[in-house]
Amino acid sequence: MSDWEQNLEKYAALAVQVGVNVQKGQTLFVNAPLVAAPLVRKIAKKAYEVGAKHVYVEWNDEDLTYIKFKYAPDEAFLEYPMWRAKGMEQLAEEGAAFLSIYSPNPDLLKDIDPKRIATANKTASQALRNYRSALMADKNCWSLISVPTPAWAKKIFPDLSEEEAIDKLWEAIFRITRVDQDDPIQAWQQHNDQLAKIVDYLNNKQYKQLIYEAPGTNLTIELVENHVWHGGAAVSQKGVRFNPNIPTEEVFTMPHKDGVNGIVRNTKPLNYNGNLIDGFTLTFKDGKVVDFTAEKGYEILKHLLDTDEGARRLGEVALVPHQSPISTSNLIFYNTLFDENAACHLALGKAYPTNIQNGTAMSKEELDKHGVNDSLIHEDFMIGSAELNIDGVTKDGKREPIFRNGNWAFEWK
Repeated sequence: MSDWEQNLEKYAALAVQVGVNVQKGQTLFVNAPLVAAPLVRKIAKKAYEVGAKHVYVEWNDEDLTYIKFKYAPDEAFLEYPMWRAKGMEQLAEEGAAFLSIYSPNPDLLKDIDPKRIATANKTASQALRNYRSALMADKNCWSLISVPTPAWAKKIFPDLSEEEAIDKLWEAIFRITRVDQDDPIQAWQQHNDQLAKIVDYLNNKQYKQLIYEAPGTNLTIELVENHVWHGGAAVSQKGVRFNPNIPTEEVFTMPHKDGVNGIVRNTKPLNYNGNLIDGFTLTFKDGKVVDFTAEKGYEILKHLLDTDEGARRLGEVALVPHQSPISTSNLIFYNTLFDENAACHLALGKAYPTNIQNGTAMSKEELDKHGVNDSLIHEDFMIGSAELNIDGVTKDGKREPIFRNGNWAFEWK
């Protein structure tokens, strides 16, 4: 067996045992691009070996996605197959685990009218709202991983041949996800334990505000009262430990939807559904984006912000040290799963109800009263760099360093 084949076996085991942590008698639902077939077959085998009852796979193909956006009539994007949405809801209600293999082509839809893309995204988000809400509340175990695709690999390594670019990207993914280590599962347990120490430190602090300062960024973010930091492994409502993202280097919590003021500038491109948005700034007043600029993808950003009322407010604040393995790779991945774990980031849109005490038991009205943002979207964008400083403001007004020059400024060990 080649080294690549051995690593693919370990990657499949990691996805099944650490990512979604499949339980005996459980159904696993996998969403994957066609090129991921060799990995998906190994995932299915591993899942059945640990006791899965069913493994259902939904394949997607970017060429078909492009063909639809290019040639379908406008009204096609106002409809979503409700049999699929109801099916996803039913699987969630029955306790399935959900694994998505996320490997988008960053330039797939660059020549498509942004309005068509925005309409399709909004239609899908409305149809899948209940399913996505279940996952964001950790009712089910879910996880995101990636595999190289030719278009994605060539975007990262444009000077290499397609075959060389794919090999290079596999190498990077195996290293960053710790698959190249002798025992990736043990390595992830240690990594999760380390992130848990940082989470405990920040939860004990209960900072009232975070203050961000960097070139192009001067932002104050108020955190909701009784906010909860999370990072690394999560625990489902049935008590099963899982890792929503592989890789992950972040700890994250919830901003108050009305408590964000100032300006922030992105530091890495945002790949939003086959289009790149870059060189952008957002100006916030009382939680809402009141002005924005973008050197690339202005119209895409405008449509994103206009999705609904909550799309102009923040739902997540995440801290990632500049010295993270993804950042030190010195690669821009044009893939949010990777790039968001290379840099501090914020998310426009819906907040995770798990980021406030008893949030999953609150009604929509109660969440709103506590300052929890709601939206059809949840879109992360990267703002971290080696020049970012972050301070936490305690309830008695004391200002304490959290980040200096892009890295942790406190001891948690």
